[in-house]
Amino acid sequence: MLFEQNRYMAVVFLDQDGIIKYLNETYLEILDLPRDQVVGRHVLEITPHSRAYITLQTGKAKVGYEWIVNGHHTLGTALPIFDGDKVIGVFGYTMCLDLWDGKNILDEILSNLNLYKDEVHRLHTAVYRFEDIYCASKAMTDIIILARQVANHPLTTVLITGESGTGKELFAHAIHNASRRCQRPFVRVNCAAIPENLLESELFGYEEGAYTGAKKGGKLGKFEVADMGTIFLDEIAEVPLNMQSKLLFVLQDQVVERLGGVHPTKINVRVIAATNRDLEKMVRSGSFRQDLYYRLNVVHIKIPPLRERVEDIRIITPHIMCNLSRRLNVSARKIDDSALSLLCKYAWPGNVRELENILERSLILAEMEGSRVVYSRHINISDEEIDFNLSEEKSLKNMLDEYERKLLAKTLENCQFDVPGAARQLNMDPSSLYRKLRKYGICIKKEFSIN
Repeated sequence: MLFEQNRYMAVVFLDQDGIIKYLNETYLEILDLPRDQVVGRHVLEITPHSRAYITLQTGKAKVGYEWIVNGHHTLGTALPIFDGDKVIGVFGYTMCLDLWDGKNILDEILSNLNLYKDEVHRLHTAVYRFEDIYCASKAMTDIIILARQVANHPLTTVLITGESGTGKELFAHAIHNASRRCQRPFVRVNCAAIPENLLESELFGYEEGAYTGAKKGGKLGKFEVADMGTIFLDEIAEVPLNMQSKLLFVLQDQVVERLGGVHPTKINVRVIAATNRDLEKMVRSGSFRQDLYYRLNVVHIKIPPLRERVEDIRIITPHIMCNLSRRLNVSARKIDDSALSLLCKYAWPGNVRELENILERSLILAEMEGSRVVYSRHINISDEEIDFNLSEEKSLKNMLDEYERKLLAKTLENCQFDVPGAARQLNMDPSSLYRKLRKYGICIKKEFSIN
């Protein structure tokens, strides 16, 4: 019987004379008596203040009363058993909820809950803040002002675009941390890293038995984990077309339905998406849904490449070196002015990420030499990559034009003068590249040389 298996329920049966005919092991444990000393005896001999005996006399049920038996706090119920109008017995049961056991159970529940919260917090926490974004250029300053403003609107969807390594994820973290959602999860999803056949279950979760190999009990999707917080959909352009319609539905209605489920779940999530691809071009080619693009592109933050904000290099570099010194466990080092000028002459196709990698190598080389200063010889950039022959008299605009001309010509040559291929590598539209080639007088014939 069910109550035989439940150690928290004590059960007793009385006949019409108040004689105990049956009680389970839990009741015996509470009474601390052997069975042969209880069964067959009158209930008032065992529990003098029995409510079950009152029910036997009155025929009225007693439900949900607090009862202390042998020092144990219980919640009791006594139900009369009738034969016609005559009471022929009582079925009594109590739930054993004494304070000591209840406290232990509560402590265990709270402990497990805190462990779960700590794990969610560790895995899904935004790390960076706007204070971690260093810049001097007006372009970046304006972008930070816009991003801070949108952080104050916790339901507004944000689309962040820019070349690889410009700091799109950094902005996503900062927006979350500056918003009212900062104490809630920040869930990052790299859409390009999840196999297409698993993307739906990762984003929206699944129910038990939804497919072969599904976990028992099912699994929460990333959107449910991010509830009341922020989900960052990195590489959003890599989401396949068949998934884009489902994603659009979630963004519009703030409702998710697990794979294999039938009950939609309401959520409250801010969506930040990022890509280094041209979504407008993808919409025109039919590889990205127009309605999803418009739904994502509520506030557009476009981060310029490092070559278009050279003045930021002098601000960023010391902070990167300081962080790298701590991570590499090496003494902090200064950078020589000539080395810093060398960094400012490079086009940085890999942007800030490439700058970090080159500075990491330079710190290691400087440490190997025992040098307290990073010099030009420690910077791993070849003369061919830098060869711009700049002079102090040139304006910033002229310098940037020269960087751009050199970069376009070199990329075109590397792509065997295939303009569409060069445009893809530069992450720009071919028509824009053609215009720039005409602007700089760059020939697209194969016999062209940049030397």
